[in-house]
Amino acid sequence: MSLNIILFLCLVAFAAGFVDAIVGGGGLIQLPAALILLPGFPVAAVVGSLKIPSFSGTAFAAFQYLKKVDLNLKLLAIMMLLAMLAAFAGSQLLTLVHNDFMKPVILVVLLVVAVYTFSKKNFGIRELKNISSCRKLTYALLISLIIGFYDGFIGPGAGSFLILAFISLLGFDFLHASAYAKMVNLATNCGSILLFTIKGSIIWSIAIPMAASNALGGMIGARLAIRKGNRFIRIFFLLVITGTLLRFAYDIFLRK
Repeated sequence: MSLNIILFLCLVAFAAGFVDAIVGGGGLIQLPAALILLPGFPVAAVVGSLKIPSFSGTAFAAFQYLKKVDLNLKLLAIMMLLAMLAAFAGSQLLTLVHNDFMKPVILVVLLVVAVYTFSKKNFGIRELKNISSCRKLTYALLISLIIGFYDGFIGPGAGSFLILAFISLLGFDFLHASAYAKMVNLATNCGSILLFTIKGSIIWSIAIPMAASNALGGMIGARLAIRKGNRFIRIFFLLVITGTLLRFAYDIFLRK
């Protein structure tokens, strides 16, 4: 593998870490680039290798959020455990079946997300306090299982889906939703890495340098999000969702 390819993948990993730390969706930057630059490797090996930089970037971003944002640690621990187990199961399924059939569904979901977020100007700007503990726990468990499985199976956009779910179902503002999303995403990456390590599907020669680059991007992105606050994150969220829409539309309708 040439040095130029590794350097370009590291640049991509930095950008993915930066974006992912703010609103999620870093996988939408890393995965397409890696699949194009590494055509000789199995898809499962490429996806498995990208979980290493995703983990490192998420870990650094999560640490920044933990220092500045108050979280319900008991609820968070339950969510992380369920998400990790769900991601392990999703990654196992990835090694067995093809996942292109999911893309049209995701395209529709993302379109709804973009329209709703754009039309609701106060969406995620303030945290809602009138959600019962029982309802919050039920939704938290469902979010962890469903999006955790999705992240292990397909992956791209999982961070953005977590943020959307935490805002719309749990009443968080964008800053708290981003903080919880980083921690849950950290757990899903752990589940996937465990599965792909067992399967021997990780290309360590690209995973390690990309991990360092992604971590740097994640640290810078998280600090910027914390400093700028909810309105900045909302705008960035809309940009990433729009980019995700265009990417999935290209995959479905234009790519031969």
